[in-house]
Amino acid sequence: MAETTFEHFWQAVDADLARYPAAPTLEASPLRTTDYATVYHLRLTSVGPYRIFGYYSVPHGEGPFPGLFQVPRYGSVNHVPHPDDRRRYAVLQLMYRGQRLADQPFAAAYPGLLTLGITDPATYIYRGIVADCLRGAEFLLARPEVDKAHVGIRGDDLALITAARRPGFTALDATGFMFYRLLEARHQIADYPIEELNDYLRAQPGDEASVAWTLAFFDPLAHAARVTATTLLSIGDDGTLSGAKWLQPLAQELGGPVERYSVTHEGATDHDWLDAWLAGKLGVDPLPRMWRITG
Repeated sequence: MAETTFEHFWQAVDADLARYPAAPTLEASPLRTTDYATVYHLRLTSVGPYRIFGYYSVPHGEGPFPGLFQVPRYGSVNHVPHPDDRRRYAVLQLMYRGQRLADQPFAAAYPGLLTLGITDPATYIYRGIVADCLRGAEFLLARPEVDKAHVGIRGDDLALITAARRPGFTALDATGFMFYRLLEARHQIADYPIEELNDYLRAQPGDEASVAWTLAFFDPLAHAARVTATTLLSIGDDGTLSGAKWLQPLAQELGGPVERYSVTHEGATDHDWLDAWLAGKLGVDPLPRMWRITG
């Protein structure tokens, strides 16, 4: 089991990342470019070294534009940002190592990625994945066409950790946590990807202490105090892993302002509220998906 402190671990990640120039390349994608935004294929170098991928879209017109970093969620595929976001933001959708379009030389297995190298934080695959997200944040926050006073970040645990490690974000829309209190959460549900951890520990019960040690470095609860952005927490049903009681310890630890939205489970209602919240923080107009008919 590795012997290191939380801060030393993350300082080492930063130092490792700093060894490699990002070496960004941007190639316009005519297939995805529209009359309102240009979409680029982005390549960046992260730790390893490893080349990661992203879709980067910039609105047409005179900037600077509000920025939006869409941190990839667990799974193999991430898509081009939604047209509504491409109209208003300089928006980056990242693909971390192992995901489609960033799967050379390493192609992630699903299920399986969650526990790859999990017995030591130094060998855990998420050390590199977090570094990939930090590199994406560095790219977006440094772009000349991005309004540095209005940059948002959207995603799960990785978005929160990124916002904690790379200050400069105005707003954090954080939902769908996987690492938050994971050793407790694994006893409450049997859904994947969390169930991957149960599968692993059933097969390797002697690894539980080392797994707990590793996960302590990635729990967003340990990073929350460093977040300075205004954070939105979407609150789900009582008794679930998105319920108010479950998320309260995280809300208490967050370093910046915290706002909450109670999810209605009505798709258009929830989407439009969340879209308007982020648009308000970043200084643009909301774009509801369900337009009202007037006459």
